[in-house]
Amino acid sequence: MRSQISSLERSALQFTSGSITLAVVTLACLYLQAHFAATAFAYLLVVLLFSLMGSFVASSALCIVAIAALAYYFAPPAFSLRIDAPRDLPVVVAFFIASIVGAHLIGTLRQEREAARVIAAKLQRSAADLEDREKRWRAIFEHNPAMYFMVDEAGTVLDVNTFGATQLGYARAELIGQSVLEVFLEEDRACVRTCLKDVGQTRTWDVQKVRKDGSVLWVRESAKAMLWADKQPIVLIACEDITERRRTELALQRSEAHLAQAQELSHTGSFSWNPTTGEAFWSQETFRIFQLDRQTVPLGPQLVVERTHPDDRASVQEIIDRAMRDPSDFEHEYRLLLPDGSVKHIHAQARATRTASGEIEFVGAATDITAARRAEQQLRRNEAYLAEAQHLSHTGSWSWDVYGLDFVYRSAEVDRLFGFRPQEPVSIETIRSRIHPDDLPRLEEVQRQAIEHKEGRFEYDFRILLPDGGIRRIHSVAHVVVGSDGKVSELIGTHMDVTGQHAARERLENTLAALRESEQRFRDYAETASDWLWETGPDLQVTRLSEHTSAAGLLATGLIGLLRCDLACDVEEEPEKRRQHRATLEAHLPFRDLVYRTVNRTGSPIYVRTSGKPFFDGKGNFLGYRGVSTDITATIRADQAEQELRKAQAELAHVTRVTTLGELTTSIAHEVNQPLAAIFSNADACLGWMGREAPNLSAARSSVEWIIEDAIRASEVIRRIRALAKKGDIEMVPLNINELVKEVIALVTRELVSHRVTLRTELTAGLPTILGDRIQLQQVIINLVMNGIEAMDAVTDRTRELLIQSSKDDLGHIQLAVTDCGVGIAEIDADRVLDPFFTTKSSGLGMGLSICRSIVEAHGGRLSMVHKNGPGATFQFALPLHKEAVS
Repeated sequence: MRSQISSLERSALQFTSGSITLAVVTLACLYLQAHFAATAFAYLLVVLLFSLMGSFVASSALCIVAIAALAYYFAPPAFSLRIDAPRDLPVVVAFFIASIVGAHLIGTLRQEREAARVIAAKLQRSAADLEDREKRWRAIFEHNPAMYFMVDEAGTVLDVNTFGATQLGYARAELIGQSVLEVFLEEDRACVRTCLKDVGQTRTWDVQKVRKDGSVLWVRESAKAMLWADKQPIVLIACEDITERRRTELALQRSEAHLAQAQELSHTGSFSWNPTTGEAFWSQETFRIFQLDRQTVPLGPQLVVERTHPDDRASVQEIIDRAMRDPSDFEHEYRLLLPDGSVKHIHAQARATRTASGEIEFVGAATDITAARRAEQQLRRNEAYLAEAQHLSHTGSWSWDVYGLDFVYRSAEVDRLFGFRPQEPVSIETIRSRIHPDDLPRLEEVQRQAIEHKEGRFEYDFRILLPDGGIRRIHSVAHVVVGSDGKVSELIGTHMDVTGQHAARERLENTLAALRESEQRFRDYAETASDWLWETGPDLQVTRLSEHTSAAGLLATGLIGLLRCDLACDVEEEPEKRRQHRATLEAHLPFRDLVYRTVNRTGSPIYVRTSGKPFFDGKGNFLGYRGVSTDITATIRADQAEQELRKAQAELAHVTRVTTLGELTTSIAHEVNQPLAAIFSNADACLGWMGREAPNLSAARSSVEWIIEDAIRASEVIRRIRALAKKGDIEMVPLNINELVKEVIALVTRELVSHRVTLRTELTAGLPTILGDRIQLQQVIINLVMNGIEAMDAVTDRTRELLIQSSKDDLGHIQLAVTDCGVGIAEIDADRVLDPFFTTKSSGLGMGLSICRSIVEAHGGRLSMVHKNGPGATFQFALPLHKEAVS
């Protein structure tokens, strides 16, 4: 506000003075009769002169007054503001522009000059203030009780305060210009270099500095890198001496470490608990004992209860509740149930104290006494084991006082051996009465000599007479204990009940006699058996043969000295078996039931089965093989005949399947014709969809998909027919009986329709698998179904129904039954219906059911006919489960 008033006053003064001056100039020009342009120039000088006073408004007003004076006094017509002369008008305009522009320029220059003057005054004051501040900060820098360093990029000390230099034992001049790294330990010098990487970032760390005398002090340094006036980086470092604090911290840390180590070694953790505020503190060992993380919150009694064994939680909760009601010292033991299932035994003891605020606080310790409890349990267990071991071994331990003539200690087993009650007081007379009279003198003499000669160890045997009249035989082992006076004070020993051993020795003698008799008996058996025994040396050459080889047409004398491998004549026929047998012999392993072919003394081939076992001497050295051989020529030839029979049966079964396929020709043709007709219809429909003006690709695609499905159906029918007609080896695979039935139904459907037979199935779901040949079992089911269909040809008074049932019988076998309602089987023919060449049909061969029975029995099952009350017959077979299904 004041500046505005001052500005108005200056403008008024400028306008007034200028107006007076214009009036004087006007009078002078009128007196001198000056020309119009000269007067205008004089007016211009006045306006510009007074514009130096600074007000543009006043200058503009003077310009207008001057123009008015020019027009009124000097431009014709005189004393009129009108200007008629054309030459005067440009002068007036030029005057106005020049005066306005000049006044503006002069005002601007005057303002800039004033601003420069003000700035110069401010700069002068700032310089003085800066100098004053510098003096004050220099004083603070010098006398502040902390170390201050200013370091350049190279680590050279640019400045240091006197206090810092003195604290390090230097003068300021000694440090300035030196490398600051010299006062740092080698491992801490990288900290200063790090500051230069992040200009403007403050870093704080604790380091050690080296004094001039070599001693070390701890300081806490705060450093900050900044750019100096010349854009060069410098580091400002402020240091606080924390040596005493550091020593205190190290002492505290050492004390805490010692306490923690002591707690860890003693398995004792400390804790505190304020019941009022709920605050709690646990030491590290307490966390370790409870297997909790230090970050676990909230700490307190509830956490202890949660960790406590369920059987002990009630007692722990009672202790806590009592402590909250009646703050007093407490001590108790409990168990912890840890997350891994382990159990710890804890002994806790706490003392109630008062804090500075008067609140009750419990301070205590929790000790892990698991090892002690386990040791106690182990000791009790060991005592129990010892007592049990003494009981099992019938051995009792004792200590006898030589002077007091009484037991100092006797175990429970000693009481049992003598027939005393446990810990029953007994006198020397009672003990003597229990010892057999014939053994008492010798026992006393042995003990007397041991005491007299101070023998370290002695043994003796005696008998105990029990109250029930029984006798126990005792073997005692004892040694003397010599006191400090050099005399025997005690006898310590054991009594072992050897009654059983004594009886066993007698039995052993009897057994040895029986063994010798048995050995002779088996020798007689071996010499009269049809098998022969053999033995080889370590080189596998035959060294011994029994005399029974002649029964097989072999001469024992001709085989002695031959290698075992040279006895076989079929080495080239079965090289792999011979290689494995040779590897077994070289590994000195036993072998069993090795079959090979050789020739007898007449040159005829015979088959031998042999088993052998290596034998060794006492040091484990291989001495050879011992074994037995048997002539199995008759068995091998019987097996060969049986294989030929099975081959013939397989050929006959194949012929039967082909014959059955011939009977199913109509059904097969129908099954193949259906998908072929469907393929034709779908193909024609596809052409129709594609032949439209706008082909219906979706419908055509569906027709093609149906064609593919029907082709697969036809292919599957042909595959089944080929499988039945194919002649191949038996292939035993896991099978589902219900799937086999469904495959057979697909083949015989046409036959059922043509014979007007209704098929009903009762197939139990979820039956386990069986192991069998798919083709042979299909042949069995087809044969039973076709027999049932043919058996109902003569039925006209009732519905022709064929029932196929699958189930699991009482033995756990899979059972399949085919039931018809035909004429049935006569009672007289029931026992022969499964025999070969027996048939009830005029055109039958009698081989169908016989082959079916052979197939079922080859699969480990049984084919049978079941009598039923109504018309018709039921044929069923049962097969064992597949082993994998059972497991």
